[in-house]
Amino acid sequence: MRFAKMHGLGNDFIMINGFKEQLPDDLGALAKKMCQRQLGVGADGLIVLSAGDQGTAAKFRYYNDDGSPAEMCGNGVRCAALFAKREGIVHENNFAFETFGRIVKPVILDEKKGIVKVDMGEPGLAAGDIPARFSGARVVGAPLLVYARMFYVTLVSMGNPHCIIFVDDLEDLPVEKIGPQIETNDHFPTKINVEFVKLLADDKITMRVWERGCGETLACGTGACAATVACVLNGYTKHQVEVVLTHGSLLVDWAENNHVFLTGPAVLVAEGEFLL
Repeated sequence: MRFAKMHGLGNDFIMINGFKEQLPDDLGALAKKMCQRQLGVGADGLIVLSAGDQGTAAKFRYYNDDGSPAEMCGNGVRCAALFAKREGIVHENNFAFETFGRIVKPVILDEKKGIVKVDMGEPGLAAGDIPARFSGARVVGAPLLVYARMFYVTLVSMGNPHCIIFVDDLEDLPVEKIGPQIETNDHFPTKINVEFVKLLADDKITMRVWERGCGETLACGTGACAATVACVLNGYTKHQVEVVLTHGSLLVDWAENNHVFLTGPAVLVAEGEFLL
């Protein structure tokens, strides 16, 4: 099976052109096999593009490295946009993908530099949108006791669920201990992604991410979008925010039309053939 390896600020993916390749019935099992870093290619997730049924350029299917499906992946959508153009699935720079969670619309701004802007749609703010077992129309700064510590959480859906927590110290935070306890907390029936956010200015933040079904990753596009929305809801930042991550920054704009726009790089690392 032909594949490409791509990443968005270190959040790495195996890409498969489902228009050309014979796909197995169990894509989750394929993801688990290919994403294993010692015995496979190695990646945070598997992305398959195939024929859509909603008038879009392609159906975007994403699987975490543990084989579980995820509704959305912002870094993955940017990579998939460049991959689709490279593979001849699309010929224009402006199109739409049909994901598990919603329709998203990438625009390739600079193909040579790999810069892609994505209309990620509107954020979901109701507890039922997440979903989460909290009372109230929105969950903003709500207390949650985890790891013998009280956290104050803000919940946002970007087609997938996010729990944002504001902290003063990122470096010494035991994300590998706190992250999985929040991910699997009873408040979140479908589990949840967790962003630990530190404010740098009213238009700049940094964060660490614990991704559902994957663990801590170097970057998360939907997480950056959710964190920006949470910052605005708590009155901490403007609507346009630079999100600083280990290998660079993402730009997020929660626009006047209530859509969230994500801009950042996507990089092709390698192409090859995986022996099934």
